[in-house]
Amino acid sequence: MAKLPLFLILISIPLSISLRAPPLEPPVAAFIFGDSFFDPGNNNFINTTTLDQANFWPYGLSYFSHPTGRFSDGRLISDFIADHAKLPLIPPYLLPRNYHQNYHGVNFASAGAGALSQTFKGLVIDLKTQLKYYKKEVAELANKKGNTKASRISSNAVYFFSIGTNDYISHFLLNSSGLAPYPHSKYVDMVIGNLSIIVQAIHKRGGRKFVFLNLGELGCLPGLRILEPERYGDGCLEEVSDFAKLHNKALNKLLLQMEQQLCGFKYFLYDFNSSLARKMTQSSKYGFKEGKKACCGTGRLNGIFSCGGKRPVKDFELCENPREFVFWDSYHLTERVYEQMADEMWNIAITEPNSLKKLFQRL
Repeated sequence: MAKLPLFLILISIPLSISLRAPPLEPPVAAFIFGDSFFDPGNNNFINTTTLDQANFWPYGLSYFSHPTGRFSDGRLISDFIADHAKLPLIPPYLLPRNYHQNYHGVNFASAGAGALSQTFKGLVIDLKTQLKYYKKEVAELANKKGNTKASRISSNAVYFFSIGTNDYISHFLLNSSGLAPYPHSKYVDMVIGNLSIIVQAIHKRGGRKFVFLNLGELGCLPGLRILEPERYGDGCLEEVSDFAKLHNKALNKLLLQMEQQLCGFKYFLYDFNSSLARKMTQSSKYGFKEGKKACCGTGRLNGIFSCGGKRPVKDFELCENPREFVFWDSYHLTERVYEQMADEMWNIAITEPNSLKKLFQRL
């Protein structure tokens, strides 16, 4: 048999090696904390009331064709961001699951949750408990995949927060006197202080990349607009919106401080407030026909929280096309709004100093 010339053998060796592509790193994981704007169904698994659950029709009808526990007709901001980042839907923490080779993160959010433990106490998974679940998750990850890999996943992960809405609106919905002992600014400081403790605890465990939503004009939610018709008609309930303004100012200040004080801390703050305000006041510009009334509910503006007929008030009406509405129910938005918001978040240029896309790059 004829022998190959030596130089042909030598040049073939590096060629064959170079054809082997290095193994692809899995996408950066996401850990999600917060309330009903992010809850994918954790409240399905806790002992609570239907006021804090959405695991019944018509929730989910536009995308999933069945209820998942999400407070919308379909997907949430966090679901669309996962898609942009080439991740699957991030599962609820309380949903039994396997730790696959490619780990993508988990969602701890709970509808009705607040930064303060007393907000809807006993009915939701408050932010402090969500942190406890996160610590358990990281410990389980280390057990299944080893400390080094678990540490790499958690340090590269992006941490999402949507929290604060319930800390403020709960007092108006329950006609509670819980705010009475505090000046508005003092109460806001308590909410922001608790959020700060949670973020710092995650940073201490290696978390470096964080995403926050500020609060919308809370008094403009259909369920809040209807509370004082004699004063405001169908206008926004100004007092609760004032809390949102104070909260957003304090949140911005906190994040700037953390950027200076916490090693490697990076963040993206989405102006949920301005985005929602534009869609409410300039609905047609964004493809909507209705910016004040909810698609699902009853009473004025469908502001009574009865969507699905499983809550204390059973009567409800459902619009023909949720895509024409900004609000899905008394307090939550339609899938179409969430999709537009997620696109706005993702499409901020990667060259910007605080870019969401940049956070999904590996450290």
